[in-house]
Amino acid sequence: MKRGAIIRNLALALAVFAATPAAAQLSAPEQAMAASVEADFERDVALLERIVLQNSGTHNHEGVRKVADMLAPEFEALGFRVEWIDQSAQGRAGHLFARHKGKRGTTRMLLIAHMDTVFEPDSGFDGFVRNGDTAIGPGVGDDKGGIVIILSALRAMKAAGTLADANIVVALTGDEEEAGSPVELARADLVKAAEWADVALDFEGLSRLDGRDMGVIARRSANNWTLRVTAASGHSSGMFGKGVSYGAIYELARILDRFRQELPEENLTFNVGVAAGGTPAEMSADGLSASAVGKTNIIPSEAIARGDLRTISQEQSDRIAAAMQAIVDDNLPGTDAEIEFEFRYPPMAPTEGNRALFDKLNQVSIDMGLGEMGIYPPSRRGAGDINFVAHLVDGLAGLGPGGTRSHAPGETIALPTLTRQAKRAAVLMSRLAREKRARD
Repeated sequence: MKRGAIIRNLALALAVFAATPAAAQLSAPEQAMAASVEADFERDVALLERIVLQNSGTHNHEGVRKVADMLAPEFEALGFRVEWIDQSAQGRAGHLFARHKGKRGTTRMLLIAHMDTVFEPDSGFDGFVRNGDTAIGPGVGDDKGGIVIILSALRAMKAAGTLADANIVVALTGDEEEAGSPVELARADLVKAAEWADVALDFEGLSRLDGRDMGVIARRSANNWTLRVTAASGHSSGMFGKGVSYGAIYELARILDRFRQELPEENLTFNVGVAAGGTPAEMSADGLSASAVGKTNIIPSEAIARGDLRTISQEQSDRIAAAMQAIVDDNLPGTDAEIEFEFRYPPMAPTEGNRALFDKLNQVSIDMGLGEMGIYPPSRRGAGDINFVAHLVDGLAGLGPGGTRSHAPGETIALPTLTRQAKRAAVLMSRLAREKRARD
């Protein structure tokens, strides 16, 4: 590093130290990192604006690739080897991976974020509007702000000299909002990186509760189920008679109501998103709509419903799926039913390893004078890419920016959280980079 750059960073660090007494808990390089992040705030906002203005809805493959092209030079300037992983065979654009080789035998870190958004080019929501400490735009918080935080933290580490020894893989997926198919291939490279890593840090949005920044050590699964019911049809005048079918709709209602009454428990939810019954009834090919025809004097022959299932652990997933199956199999007279599960996003369970990693993040927050963090209830967060690797590596989620209206027109980011989260991440990663690998 040039002498002038060192002097500037130390001067900035002294300014931060003077303004924040708790900074006494930080080493000189850590103070320099905090100062560097503060100094780069406008640069970070400018980068955020550039990538937000490029639409990168999951199905806008060209747009996702253009965002990757904007980001690749940013990582290369920090000494990372950049790789584009094509996913056209999985029906998606691809992933951008950036790799940094550091000191042998130290903690290996996998940083996860995503370039795609839920807003396709025809969504009607575009642009980037800055209003004081807030900015509005598609994907501004989910998850382009998370990418900016990664780069800001890495830049600060390089300026302070702590990046040189760090072993890091940055995985920016291009289809987090709707993973490609088959999902095993769409996430194969992420899984391979997790097998290499010791910790995974996910830079999706910051969770806050009662005005307090929270750490995320668990995220529930996101899976779907489809229930199909068939029944012998006939004239409704015979309903409830001996040997007469109860019909598909009563059977569907029985099953769904038993789900509601018998299955609820902590950290479990299951929703019925769409349902129909009649003679006949059918689900659309994409599973987003259902149709039915029927008469009041005909016992309905078909019914169908589709919903989701969110769990905190694989044990809970397996147990609840078995319980649902048992309810489905207990048929009313003259009916039959089957349920099909689509397991896509596995759970990120709240392990002791995740909790220990959170303790390190919490200590960083305290040392920086940012306050003690709590652990966010997993029932309040959905699934993400870190779920695919949670069984392989200790991890934390929620290291991205704060904001509102994620996945909705008018999505916002609280711009000061770029700085707050980048400082936390830079110090945490620098401390992890000094630790010896437990597996060596």
